[in-house]
Amino acid sequence: MVCHLLSLDGVAEAPEEFFDPWGDEADAAAAEWCTTQDAVVLGRRSYDEWVRFWPGSDLEPFASFIGAVEKHVATSTPLDPPWSNAQAIDGDLVDGIRELRSRPGGEIGVHASISIAQALLAAGVVDRLRLLVAPTIVGPGRRLLDGLPPMRLTPIRSEVTPGGCLLLDHRVALA
Repeated sequence: MVCHLLSLDGVAEAPEEFFDPWGDEADAAAAEWCTTQDAVVLGRRSYDEWVRFWPGSDLEPFASFIGAVEKHVATSTPLDPPWSNAQAIDGDLVDGIRELRSRPGGEIGVHASISIAQALLAAGVVDRLRLLVAPTIVGPGRRLLDGLPPMRLTPIRSEVTPGGCLLLDHRVALA
């Protein structure tokens, strides 16, 4: 499952800049996304940013979730500094995710890592796309869906929040 915060024009980079002020809607979406996940996949850049912030954070419910959940990091270098329940994905990213998916348990979430989400979507190993879209046009910035091959999405849920954000939940046809 890919969970991402986007602007209306699809920018996924630096959502803290366009979800301003960060509010109850973003918190509620993040809390809902986390309830079914027992593992998270992060890219190395996201890991390095998050390991400096989340272990000391009291921003709930995400701080408790991300501290306790298994974290699988796409990297070829040691995880330094270490973080509880974090480990590097051995070998190929897509093969590593296929192996994780074969284990019993809850969903595997991809958060904050645009390139990881794109690679997994392109490889056909993502079964669900959950987005919170801010009512903002950002303009320049990395877009989550750029460069992806065509794929079929089946809507599961769509909702407009009181603040004008869109909550979108789609099933992705697996390859």
